[in-house]
Amino acid sequence: MTDAVPGRKDQHLDVVLSGGGRHRTDAGFDAVRFVHEALPDLDHGKIDLGADLLGRRLQAPLLISAMTGGPARAGAINIRLAEAAQHLGIALAVGSQRSALESGGAPGLDLGLRQRAPDTPILANIGAAQLTRGFGVDAARRVIDMIGADALIVHLNPLQEACQPEGDRDWWGVGAALGALIRRLDAPVLVKETGAGLSAATARRLVEMGVAGLDVAGAGGSNWGLIEGERAPDPADKAHAAAFSDWGNPTATAIAAVRAACPDTLIIGSGGVRDGVDAARAIRLGADIVGQAAGLLSAATVSTEAVVDHFQIVIRQLRTVCFCTGSSSLAVLRRAPLQPERP
Repeated sequence: MTDAVPGRKDQHLDVVLSGGGRHRTDAGFDAVRFVHEALPDLDHGKIDLGADLLGRRLQAPLLISAMTGGPARAGAINIRLAEAAQHLGIALAVGSQRSALESGGAPGLDLGLRQRAPDTPILANIGAAQLTRGFGVDAARRVIDMIGADALIVHLNPLQEACQPEGDRDWWGVGAALGALIRRLDAPVLVKETGAGLSAATARRLVEMGVAGLDVAGAGGSNWGLIEGERAPDPADKAHAAAFSDWGNPTATAIAAVRAACPDTLIIGSGGVRDGVDAARAIRLGADIVGQAAGLLSAATVSTEAVVDHFQIVIRQLRTVCFCTGSSSLAVLRRAPLQPERP
């Protein structure tokens, strides 16, 4: 299994970089339209985009979402992402560290990551299915210490596991194990979906467990069921996954529903975020921080500068939305008027 995981992660990268594994449905952001302010009494350059995440101040409310933690080439990607996050003053979540934990380490998933991003909130990552397969508090502490992380993200990926030929499909007891980990670990635990979205009911359940934050990771971007179907050699596995091309809660809907259900919880909005306008929409719907992954993967395979350039455009777009809605800060943007829904 240790040898199989990096190969699978490598295949995941190939599918995403080729443009495959995308949801047939969109994230729902196009239905969210701001009322334009033609006379903003603002200085565009002085708009405050700052946000707080786990006690650290970000220069912009952006998170480089969990992307990859497996193959050797991911080492260079993770290094570039860390350097870009440090330069831009945004946050970083690494991909699953399961392979690195089983093998005793992986390129780009060591303390060199923290050295490259000393001021960056860094989130470690492990899958929820592993919680009933020997991954406990000690292992959680090891993945956090491995990269000098500030917190642990536990990802929920039942659709992916169900479509993955070698997936973990027995989830009996995962909820109880997750609750125990949250109670016992001496570090914040966040929980995220992986492209099918959190529901309001699940979000409330997780908040009652004591999570430090939620990433809705809704439908509209990468569809991990389809990604697994594309890499599967068996036609039956491909046919099974294909039926779930539009499965899940669209990101815009998930953000609004989770915010209404959990008014005081840290919420990260990710899943199909294309640009800074979508980021502004996510914030208006209730997200505190906005995550992006597949949309910047191509840049991450090139250089740190390419990642920085990508996010500088996103930040400029977000700032312009604030400017054109008369919003001097993100707090004001969250109250910006929206156009009525079109029939």
